[in-house]
Amino acid sequence: MQTALADFVKDSPAGREADTILRSCVHCGFCLPACPTYQLLGDELDSPRGRIYLMKQLLEGGPVSERTQLHLDRCLTCRACESACPSGVRYGRLLDIGRALLEERVTRTLPARVQRYALRKIVPSTRRVRALLGVARAVKPLLPRALRARLPGNTGRSARGAGDPLPAWPPPRHARRVALLEGCVQPALAAGINPAAAQVLDRIGLDTIRVAAGGCCGALSHHLSAHAESLAQARRNIDALWPHVEAGVEAVLFASSACAAMVCDYGRLLGDDPVYAARAERVSALSRDISQLLAANETALRAALAPAPPVREAVRVAFQAPCTLQHALRAGGVVEPLLRAAGFTLTVVADGGRCCGSAGTYSLLQPELSARLLRAKLDALEAGAPQVIATANIGCLAHLRGGTTLPVLHWIELLAARLTGG
Repeated sequence: MQTALADFVKDSPAGREADTILRSCVHCGFCLPACPTYQLLGDELDSPRGRIYLMKQLLEGGPVSERTQLHLDRCLTCRACESACPSGVRYGRLLDIGRALLEERVTRTLPARVQRYALRKIVPSTRRVRALLGVARAVKPLLPRALRARLPGNTGRSARGAGDPLPAWPPPRHARRVALLEGCVQPALAAGINPAAAQVLDRIGLDTIRVAAGGCCGALSHHLSAHAESLAQARRNIDALWPHVEAGVEAVLFASSACAAMVCDYGRLLGDDPVYAARAERVSALSRDISQLLAANETALRAALAPAPPVREAVRVAFQAPCTLQHALRAGGVVEPLLRAAGFTLTVVADGGRCCGSAGTYSLLQPELSARLLRAKLDALEAGAPQVIATANIGCLAHLRGGTTLPVLHWIELLAARLTGG
């Protein structure tokens, strides 16, 4: 693709990077069938190729409008197009640049600005999310059905029954150690996931150091184009993790694939920061989704599973692979063998690469499209008559839970239950 970037951007680092990405696109169209919004809407401007043209127009100083912003807003940032692209176009990075520039050139309405600001200030705070959940439970009968279904603790929809205690965090007893960044929303919505992860790691000879001080990984602010805020969150996480990195942890772990994908990108995001660049690169190099670490230690996991209580009846599980696991981390197909090794029967899920519609705040900012994607995903997941739906990301878990009567769990909870006889 030939480009002629405008003066306002062509000599900036973002402009030079965007120019390189644009020039790598050969208009082939392989991305179109991979794009969920194109499949729903049939409008090329709601496809990666169409959005690339819109961003090219923006970067070349052409006219842009609220309509341009709408088409970029409709993108899920699922990055399925990157997996499908034969030319290696870094569409996700181009979208970050394009959205940020568009925020400067097209003013959003006041309600839209307030909504996005509120999401950035509330969702990344465990304390604020817990407070809101308390209010929501108090007025639960007045809430719409979809919101009621997403509340944690609903019968049949959480990892634990009402009143059940949290899984115990194993005491330190091993020479090998990993650090687990607890995150922001996950401890509020599904508090049993991180302890379950620590239990599984304990069984394969790893102590898990819980790191709660960092807070949000920064993904939410980043995808809402609040990049300075996102980088401040990244620096705070690096500060929280660094003592454990210096002490020699084997990995920085996440039980949410979206957080893992974000922290793996810290090295690039802070590459020009003279204070944090080296540390950010080191933290990114150590960062793993828990599935990646367990896959690398599969022999030890199978040994731990061998003496576990026998499986009375194989539970049928439909696994939903989050986009961040498949397309950002390129770890698709890693979880399923681990679940099979634990004695679970995996059902066939058609079109497993398609997004569920959660996509961070997408389900709140684009509710109609998100609901259509959710219904299609649940139809595919439920087609094999599973007893449980499992996923690897807290956003997907909460979103899926809002549309089905089946239990929706993090897959690591299933593994922990198998190891502990639950």
